[in-house]
Amino acid sequence: MARAGITADRLVEAAAELADTAGFDQVSLSALARHFGVAVPSLYAHVKSSHDLKTRIALLALAELADRGMAALAGRSGRDALAALGDVYRDYARAHPGRYAAARLPLDPQTAAASAGPRHSEMLRAVLRGYEVPAAEQNHAVRFLGATFHGYVSLELAGGFAHSSPDSQQSWSRAVDALDVALRHWPS
Repeated sequence: MARAGITADRLVEAAAELADTAGFDQVSLSALARHFGVAVPSLYAHVKSSHDLKTRIALLALAELADRGMAALAGRSGRDALAALGDVYRDYARAHPGRYAAARLPLDPQTAAASAGPRHSEMLRAVLRGYEVPAAEQNHAVRFLGATFHGYVSLELAGGFAHSSPDSQQSWSRAVDALDVALRHWPS
């Protein structure tokens, strides 16, 4: 029997908050049971396993990121769209580091296809339309953008730029400028 007041959505939200404060790797059914003041077995009425819980956090994060990305892209193109989408990933990662880590959780193909993950690819392809990257090259360009955005954000979150000059915002702007140039001159 499910404990009153605990729902799958409340569990996932609490787990996502735990991920943001303690780290995605610290999310466990035990930690959530302590949070809600229940025994671990009572959580199985709402989630199948720890992996199921982490998958649900990933799905939540992917959806939140996609919603923010779509809003940021509205009415933009070219470098403006590129910078706006990159900033969405960067800002989200800073505000929600655990959820951001969850968004990179490998999903099985069926779950991935039904998630907001494909919307991320659509957003990157929307940016590419402003650059006239040929259709045959778009998968490469999407991977290039994703690797650059996620790589930069991951290094920044890990403190990789904390003690160096210039500040990371200047380097981020330069990275976006370099991406803009690369996309305008994409090899075909």
